[in-house]
Amino acid sequence: MKVLFVDDEVDFLEVMVKRLKKRDVDVTGLSDGNNVIELIEKDNYDIVVLDVRMPGCKSGIDILKDIKKCRPLVEVIMLTGHALLDVARDGIANGAFDYMVKPADIDELFYILNDAYQKKTIQESKIRNIEDILKNS
Repeated sequence: MKVLFVDDEVDFLEVMVKRLKKRDVDVTGLSDGNNVIELIEKDNYDIVVLDVRMPGCKSGIDILKDIKKCRPLVEVIMLTGHALLDVARDGIANGAFDYMVKPADIDELFYILNDAYQKKTIQESKIRNIEDILKNS
C-alpha cells in the first residue's frame, strides 16, 4: 500500500507519517496541496489522505476531483479539523472513500487505509479480468 498524506499542518503531518511508517506503510508526506496531481502522475499511489482546507491552494474537494480525473482508482480519504457534514457529503459525492475529523486516531486511520487499499485492489483485479476476457474473445 502506497499512501500520499497531504496536510498543511506540518507538525500533524510529520507525526502521522512517522506513525504510519512504524506500521510499515509506504507513506509520503506533502504539506502543499498544489503539488498533489504532479506527484500522483509521477508515482503510483494507492491512497491519498487529503486535508480539506489548505491555505494557498485549491480546496480539498477540488483536489479530490482532480485526483479522480487523472487516477480514478486512487482512493481518497478526506481529513478536516472541522466536523462539517456538508464537506463530508460533498467529498463522498465526488468519490472520496471516507472522511475523518482531525485529530485522526491512528488506529482508525490505519483500518480505513486497509479498507481503501482492499477496495482499490479488488477494482484493479476486476479490470484485469475484463481485459483478459476481451483479449481472449
